[in-house]
Amino acid sequence: MNSDEKQPFMAHLEELRSRLIACAIAVGIGFGISYVFSKKLFLILILPLKANMPAGDKLIFTNLPEMFFTYLKTAFIAGILLSSPFIFYEIWMFIAPGLYQKERKFLIPFVVFSSILFVGGALFGYFVVFPFGFKFFLSFANEYIQALPSVKQYFSFAIKLLLAFGVVFELPVVAFFLAKMGLVTSKFLKRQRKFAILLIFVTAAILTPPDMVTQLMMAGPLLLLYEISIYVAKIAERKKAPKEEVAEEGA
Repeated sequence: MNSDEKQPFMAHLEELRSRLIACAIAVGIGFGISYVFSKKLFLILILPLKANMPAGDKLIFTNLPEMFFTYLKTAFIAGILLSSPFIFYEIWMFIAPGLYQKERKFLIPFVVFSSILFVGGALFGYFVVFPFGFKFFLSFANEYIQALPSVKQYFSFAIKLLLAFGVVFELPVVAFFLAKMGLVTSKFLKRQRKFAILLIFVTAAILTPPDMVTQLMMAGPLLLLYEISIYVAKIAERKKAPKEEVAEEGA
C-alpha cells in the first residue's frame, strides 16, 4: 500500500473512530436518562412473564449484586433504543461519501424508517412473541414441578430476543439501499427466494430458543419482510441512463 492509498484509509479509520465515539456518547446520555427509570423499565420488561406466572409467584435472584447489575443492563439497553436515531444517523454519515449525490438525500428516510423498524421489531417481540413463548415454557410446570425463573436468566433471554427482532426487522431498509446502490435487484431476490427461506429458518433457529413456537414466530415475520423487501427493491432500483440502454442494445 503506497502513501496515497494509505492516507485515505487512515482518514476513514479516523472518521469511523470519531463516529463510534459519538455513538458511545449518545448511548451514555441515553443510559443516564434511562437509569433514573431503570426499576420501572425492568418491571415493564417482566410483565409478559408475570402475566403468565401463577398468582403469587415471583422471579428470584441468587447473587447479591445481581439486581443492581440487572438495572444497569436494563438502562444500557434502553439507552441504545433511545439513541438509535442518532446511531443510524452516524451510520448514514459514514457511508454517505460512497453514495451518489442524489442518493444522499435519503438521510432522513433512512434514519426514520431504520429507527421505526428497529423499535417496531423489538415491540413485536415484546407484545406478540413474549406472551406466547412464556405461556408455552411455563406450561411444563405442574403440581410436582415449579418454575423458578431467575432475574439474570430472564433478562438475558428477553434482551437477546428483543434485539434479534429489532435487527431482523431492518431487512426492508437494507434491501432498499442495496438495490439503490445496484448491489441487488428485485429479480435477484425473487430467484434466491428458496435459499432465503432456508436461511430465514436457520437464522430463526439460531436467534430463538429451541422450540418451534418461538422459531415460527420469528420466521413468519421474516418471510413477510423478505417479500416486502422484494417490492421495496423494485421501487429502489436505479433506472438505466439512455446511453447505457443504447450500449446494451448495440452489444
